[in-house]
Amino acid sequence: MTNGGTTPTAYAALLRGVNVSGHRKVPMAELRALLSGIGLAEVRTHLQTGNAVFTSPARPEEELETLVGEAIEERFGFAVDVLVRDHAYLAAVAGACPFPAGELAGRQLHVTYFSAPVEAAAYASLRPEAFLPEEFSLGDRALYLYAPDGLGRSKLAEALARLPSRGVVATSRNWNTVAKLVELTRP
Repeated sequence: MTNGGTTPTAYAALLRGVNVSGHRKVPMAELRALLSGIGLAEVRTHLQTGNAVFTSPARPEEELETLVGEAIEERFGFAVDVLVRDHAYLAAVAGACPFPAGELAGRQLHVTYFSAPVEAAAYASLRPEAFLPEEFSLGDRALYLYAPDGLGRSKLAEALARLPSRGVVATSRNWNTVAKLVELTRP
């Protein structure tokens, strides 16, 4: 399928902090209709936690983030941080995972996507050995977290969340969702 002579690019929009404990509700059917209404095509959602997949002629991620974020705020009355990533990026992040993803349960492995690159120095105050067997590793605008007992019991996840973010938007997904978003954005 082409659009205006250009092949559309598949993207995932990752919404931060929606539909959590009944707060900041964004029904997925309404989100699909909203995204279609602002000109995005082949809109689908995954789960209720703010994952939308769509196609659009290739555009800068930041432009799409603004477009989606403004539409959500106008429709639902609250601001939502939105990260938009294309299939190539999502696949590269999944492929670069330093942990044996195929051997782990989805709840044991998470990726936190960042709006901008994060320097390793931001994590220098953590003593990794204090959190073993939990581990983390930085990637391309991403942080991989291995939490064998799941995110809810992770002391390392708590410590990472307390570190100052300095204006960087971050949103996490478990490995099952990471893999599904790669699949859903595959051309």
